[in-house]
Amino acid sequence: MKTHSHFSLKYGILSPEEIVDLAIELGYEFVFLADINTTGSALAFIRAAKKKGIKPIVGVEIRNGMEIIGTIIAKNQDGFNELNVFISQHLATEKAFPERFPTFINCIVTYPISKQISELKNNEYIEIQLNELINLNFKFKNINQSKVICLQPMTFRSKRDFNTHRLLRAIANNTLLSKLPKEEQTSEDEKFLSKVEFEKAFEFNAEILNQTKTIFKNCEIDFKFGDEASPQNPISYTDSIENDKTMLRELCLDGLSFRYSEVTQQIRDRIDMELDIIAEKQYLSYFLIAWDFTSYARSKNYFYVGRGSGANSIVAYLLRITDVDPLELDLYFERFINLYRKNPPDFDIDFSWKDRDEIITYLFNKFPNSAWLCTYNTFQYRAAIRELGKVFGLPKTEIDILCSGKYSLEKIDDMSKLVLKYAKSIEGLPSYLSVHSGGIVISEKPITYFSSTFLPPKGYPTTQFSMMEAEDVGLYKFDILSQRGLGKISECLDIISYNQPDINPHDIHDIAFFKQDKKIEEMLLHAKALGCFYVESPAMRMLMLKLNVRTYLELVAASSIIRPGVSQSGMMREYILRHKNPERRASAHPELLKIMPETYGVMVYQEDVIKVAHHFAGLSLAEADVLRRGMSGKFRSREEFQSVKDSFFENCLKKGFEQSLTTDVWRQIESFAGYAFSKGHSASYAVESYQSLYLKAYFPLEFMTAVINNFGGYYRTEVYVHEARKWGAEIEAPSVNEGSYQCILRGKRLILGFNLVAGIEGEFIIRLFEERYKNGKFSDFENLMKRFPIPLEQLAIIIRIGALRDFQESGKELLWKAHFFHHHQKLKPTELELFDVKPVSFELPKLEESKFELTFDQMELLGFPLCNPFELLKDEIPKKHLKASGIKNCLGTIIETYAYLVSIKQSKTAQGQTMSFGSFLDMDGETLDTVHFPESLRKYPFTGKGIYYLKGFVSEEFGFYTLEVGRMEKLRFIEDVRFEDVEMSKNK
Repeated sequence: MKTHSHFSLKYGILSPEEIVDLAIELGYEFVFLADINTTGSALAFIRAAKKKGIKPIVGVEIRNGMEIIGTIIAKNQDGFNELNVFISQHLATEKAFPERFPTFINCIVTYPISKQISELKNNEYIEIQLNELINLNFKFKNINQSKVICLQPMTFRSKRDFNTHRLLRAIANNTLLSKLPKEEQTSEDEKFLSKVEFEKAFEFNAEILNQTKTIFKNCEIDFKFGDEASPQNPISYTDSIENDKTMLRELCLDGLSFRYSEVTQQIRDRIDMELDIIAEKQYLSYFLIAWDFTSYARSKNYFYVGRGSGANSIVAYLLRITDVDPLELDLYFERFINLYRKNPPDFDIDFSWKDRDEIITYLFNKFPNSAWLCTYNTFQYRAAIRELGKVFGLPKTEIDILCSGKYSLEKIDDMSKLVLKYAKSIEGLPSYLSVHSGGIVISEKPITYFSSTFLPPKGYPTTQFSMMEAEDVGLYKFDILSQRGLGKISECLDIISYNQPDINPHDIHDIAFFKQDKKIEEMLLHAKALGCFYVESPAMRMLMLKLNVRTYLELVAASSIIRPGVSQSGMMREYILRHKNPERRASAHPELLKIMPETYGVMVYQEDVIKVAHHFAGLSLAEADVLRRGMSGKFRSREEFQSVKDSFFENCLKKGFEQSLTTDVWRQIESFAGYAFSKGHSASYAVESYQSLYLKAYFPLEFMTAVINNFGGYYRTEVYVHEARKWGAEIEAPSVNEGSYQCILRGKRLILGFNLVAGIEGEFIIRLFEERYKNGKFSDFENLMKRFPIPLEQLAIIIRIGALRDFQESGKELLWKAHFFHHHQKLKPTELELFDVKPVSFELPKLEESKFELTFDQMELLGFPLCNPFELLKDEIPKKHLKASGIKNCLGTIIETYAYLVSIKQSKTAQGQTMSFGSFLDMDGETLDTVHFPESLRKYPFTGKGIYYLKGFVSEEFGFYTLEVGRMEKLRFIEDVRFEDVEMSKNK
C-alpha cells in the first residue's frame, strides 16, 4: 500500500496513527506513508508504528498540482535526509518539481507507469496500481517487469471518506462541488484493502509483488522517541563537551559577583548540583546557546525577559538568561530538571517587538541547523460549516443560520443536513501550515534529518512538524517571543534621557532595590498600574486590591492566581480567604498544607501540581513529569497520561484518602491544563511589572509617552492619553513644527504623534520631518508649501488635526489656502532661494470657527477628543453627583452616577447566561468598576463608547467595591458642529 494521511492537506482523511491501526487491522506487516510534497507526518507515523509493532516505511509522493511526478522511498535515515533536502529546495523556491528526479544514493524512486520512463537507473522503478494491471501485457507490454513494483494508493475507508475528500478538494479549489474538475480529485478506487485482498489481486503478477516486498524489507528507518530519545540539540557549544562544562562553570563564577553580594555555601551547593544534572542530562549546549543570544542582546542594549520553567535555575540566573533568583523564591530546580525528566526546562525569552527580528536573524546566522517550528491550523466546526455551505452553494443567510446554531433539525433541508454531517467529518483535520509564534529549534544534524522544510513569509526554514513531535524526538525549542511591555521600558529610558537629561534613573535591572521602594509599594497597594505590563487589566487590578498586594512575593502569587486554571477552579477565592484570614488556613488538608505552606495548601503554580502528585499521591518523579506535560493539554490523549491518572487514584485509595478528597484534588489538577504557570514564570512577569511600576512612579509622563508609542496594552490609546493627563501631562495635537511621527515629550507637553492619525501616510510624514530637521522649522504656510509639497488629501488631514497651529491662522483659512495653492500653483520641490521672496497675500473674509470643530475633527482622525469627554455632553449632569471615590461610603445602598466607558469583559454564569463586567472613568478620571447581571444586561445593554448614566447597588468583596448596575443609559453628546451650516442651508 501507499497511504496518504490528512497531512496531505485538503486531500487525505486519516491521521498517521489511524493509518497504522488500520494497516494492522488489515493484516499488513509493514505500512508505507507517502504524503504529498511533505514529510511532516513521518515522525508521528514512525512513533505510532513502532509502538504498535508494525514496520514503518516513509517517503513522499511528489506532485505538481495534482499531477503525480513520482514517489521517493527512503531506504534509511540518510535517504530520508536526501529526499527532505530535495523537497525543501523546491518548496523554498516555489519552483515546479522536475519530471525526472536527481540521483539519490539512499532512496528508491518510482514513476507512474503512464509516464513510460525509459532508461531507468538502478534505484528507479515503475509503480503500478490495481486498475493498471489489465494493461500490463498490452498497453505496457514493452516495460521490463523486473523494474515494476506495486504501489496501490490507499486513502479511504468508506464512501463517506471519499465524499469528504471531494469536499476538501472543492474547498482547496474554492469552487462548488458540482463544478469540481475530475482532475482535481482522486479516484474512489483508493480505498483500503486487506492484505489478503491485495495479494489476491496480484496472484498472476507474483514477481511484481515479491519485488515490492523485497524493496520494503530492505528499508529501515528508525527514530527514538520520548523516554528513549537523546537530545538532538547541538552536542556541544564549544568544540567538546568537556569544554562546555568548563565554560558553563566559569560563566557561573563570573555571574556570582553581579548577582550576590555574599556567596554562601547554599549558593555554591546549588550551583554544583545544577551543573551536575545539566551535564548528565546533556543540556550543556542548550544553556550555553541561551546564554549566547541573550549576551548578544545585552551587547546591543536590547531589553529581554527570560521566563518559563528555566527561571527555576540558578545557572540561568547567573548567566543572566533570567532575572529571577530561585533561592529567594525557593524554586526547586530538581522539580523541573531531574534524572527522570526527559526534556529541559523551557526558555521563553521575550524581547521588545522592535528588537526581536534582529535576535532571530542572529540565531539563524550563528547556528546553521536552525528552523522555525510550524503549527497546523485545523478546521473548526463553524468554519467547516461556512466552507461547506459555500461548496454546496447555500445562500449566505442560510450559512449564517447554520453557523449560529439557531435552527431546528426538523426544519432545515437535506442540503443543510449534509453540511452539518460533513462538517463533523472535517472538524479537526489540518487545514494549512502556519508558523509557531516563537518556537525555534537548533539541531546538531541538519533539520532535513527530521523533515522537509518550507519557507513562509518570515523567510526562515520552517519544519513541517509541530513542537510536540520536536519534543518527542529530542529537539528542544527556544521560544523567542516579543512583547510591547519591554518596548515601553526601553523607550521610557530613552525619553528620560532627552526630556530630563540631568536625571539618572536607577539601574532598571536592580530588582532588589525596587522591591524595597515605598513608592512602588504604594502603587501596588492601590493598583495604580495602568500601562504596566501584566498588572494593568481590570481583573488584575481587582485581584491586587482584594489581596492588598504590596510585596514582590505577593505579586508573584497574584500573577499566577489570575490564570484561568486557578481562578475557574474556585481556588482563587479560597486563596484570598486564606490569605486574609490565617485561621481559615486550618481548613486545608494537613498533607496539602504541609506540601504548600506558602500558598496555604492551594495549588497555584505548576510546581504545586508536581508536588501534590509526588508527595500527596505518591507518584514517582517520572510519573509526575508525565503529569506536568499533560497539563499543557497537548498530551492529554496520550496513553501514558491516562495511566498516570489511574495511578493517582489508586495510590490515593491505598493511602486511605476519601474518594471525595481525591476527586477534588484531581479536579484542581485538571483545571491547570493549558493554563499553568511555573513559579519562575510568574516571578519573571513580576520582575517586569516592577520595572514598569518604578518608571511610572518616578517618571510618569515619560512612561505614559512610551506606553502610547508602543501601542499601549490592555486598553485603547485614549485611556493612556487620559492617564498621562492625570499625571500632569499637557496633551497637544500632532504638530508639524514641534511634533514627530510618534509621540514626543517636551517638559510636560505631550505632543501626540502622527502615527495616531487616521489617513496619514507614514513614509510621507517621515520625509516631511527630515526636511524640518535639515532646514529648520516652517515659518508659515507658504514656507511649508515652498519647501515640501504636500498632496491636498494629506494637507487637509494635517490642517484638520491642528498640526499647523503655529501659523496663527484658523483651520478654515488654512484649508482655503490649501485648495488655492493646489489649484493655482505647481507643487514641486524647489531649491532654497538666496533671498526670501514674500508671497502674494490675500485678504480673506472672516471665517467663523467653533471651538468644538477641532474637537470633532480630533474624534474623527484620532478616535478620541483631546478634551475631557464630559465637556461634550448635550445636557449638563448634576454638578454634585457621586463620583468613584465616594462609592465606598455608600456600601449597601443604591446610588446614581455618571462615567465614561473604558472596557467591557463578558462572562458566563453557572447557568450559561451572559453577564458583563465594566470598567468606567468618572469626571476626574478615577476608575469605577461595574457588574451587569444577565437580566440587567438584557434590559440595558451597552451601546458603544461614551458616557453613561448608571444606577445600581454598591457591593463589596475583600475590600473591592463594585456597582451592581440595575439601570444604564448612554448620554447624548452635542451635535457635530461641523455640519450645522449644512443643516441650516437644508432647512432654508
